[in-house]
Amino acid sequence: MSDTEFAPEARLITETGLDLRIAQMIEPLLQSMGFNLVRVRLSGQNGLTLQIMAERFDGTMTVEDCEEVSMAVSPVLDVEDPIDKAYHLEVSSPGIDRPLVRKSDFEKWVGHLLKCETSVLVDNRKRFRGKLVGANETGFIIERDQPGYGEELTVEIPYSALSEARLILTDDLIRDALKADKDAKAAAREAANENEEPQDD
Repeated sequence: MSDTEFAPEARLITETGLDLRIAQMIEPLLQSMGFNLVRVRLSGQNGLTLQIMAERFDGTMTVEDCEEVSMAVSPVLDVEDPIDKAYHLEVSSPGIDRPLVRKSDFEKWVGHLLKCETSVLVDNRKRFRGKLVGANETGFIIERDQPGYGEELTVEIPYSALSEARLILTDDLIRDALKADKDAKAAAREAANENEEPQDD
């Protein structure tokens, strides 16, 4: 399946401040190249590090893809110059215990453990941990691993209340993530083979 068959999907969770400004600069470029932006984060790591987390529309991200993204965004950042100090640019894949930032992320990883925070109280809490058991257009459902006294086992969290969510590393997640990556790469290879014009002798 080619990247053009995937429509860019808006993120539920976006940055604030300078991180948001940088995200707005680079996201259209990444999408035009066939990548989804997952997250931008400027941290004090190694002096100052700008981390850009991205993946192809099909969910894959190779070392070569990271280099391609880095080479594409560097000139944009040099021209726009949003960071007034020297910094280190780091482009990476979301990883296996990835942040969940789009509705499709929640739909894809149903059955796995996650932890999340909300910006407002949901069922008298802002922090949740448990198994993702369902996702729909407006929110997702968690089966809590340690419900408090008087709490229901499951809780539905609206996307509009979400401030952060990420998968929790488990053996099942590693297995499923590796299989998903393998399947996506196989599908990409198959699509590439189909698109090749037959050569005349």
